[in-house]
Amino acid sequence: MSLRIEREGPLARLRLDKARANAMDAALVGDLTRAAAELRTDDGVRGILLCSAHPRVFCPGLDLVALDAYDAPALRAFLLRFAEMVWALYGLDKPVVAAVGGHAVAGGCILALTADLRLIAQGAQMGLNEVKIGVPLPWTVTVLLRANLAATSVADVALDGRNFADDEAVRVGLAHAALPADGFEGAAVAVLARLAERDPLATRTTKRYLRTPFLEEMKAREADHVDEFVAAWFSPATCERRRQILASLGKS
Repeated sequence: MSLRIEREGPLARLRLDKARANAMDAALVGDLTRAAAELRTDDGVRGILLCSAHPRVFCPGLDLVALDAYDAPALRAFLLRFAEMVWALYGLDKPVVAAVGGHAVAGGCILALTADLRLIAQGAQMGLNEVKIGVPLPWTVTVLLRANLAATSVADVALDGRNFADDEAVRVGLAHAALPADGFEGAAVAVLARLAERDPLATRTTKRYLRTPFLEEMKAREADHVDEFVAAWFSPATCERRRQILASLGKS
């Protein structure tokens, strides 16, 4: 398994714990999808904390080493499974807090954006760098951004491709608060515990009202747009950028 579910009374920590600092491959995507289904139906769990076993990294995004072996059909299938993971996490009807104790970029930022509240440790960075690599944001992710960020921040986050930390991450809406790194996860659990004390039925119903329209929009058009990502991924310019990144990782 590339993650652990750690239950503590009515709370559960969904802790990423994968090699290459939680880089997202098919196994991690599948594990997250299954964990979301398990936690959704566990009546003993009233709140979920997304967190990482790696102290300086929450999630660095897609595992480029694993994806480098994919041909176009395999990549397309992976992207659709990735979208299904986002839907499963975003559709959870219990309070979810993302404890971003280390860097959360690209797919890692997307993972955090599925939560109700996102807390970032001071010094950690969040951002979406897809356009810098040369691929568009997947359709589901653009809907997720519009669901979470003010309209004035969407272009800044989606099109510039840079990372945000501390108060700037809060300003653009990627995080709700930046907290000291010392005692960070404990502080995040305290926030989750407060949310979990609210009436479960009222919470479930309110989350459904808030999120169902966005989920329906994600699911309605994801398959229509996935081939645009695949085409960009295999374009000569993007292949060269990916080659340079892999070379920097010593994996060329």
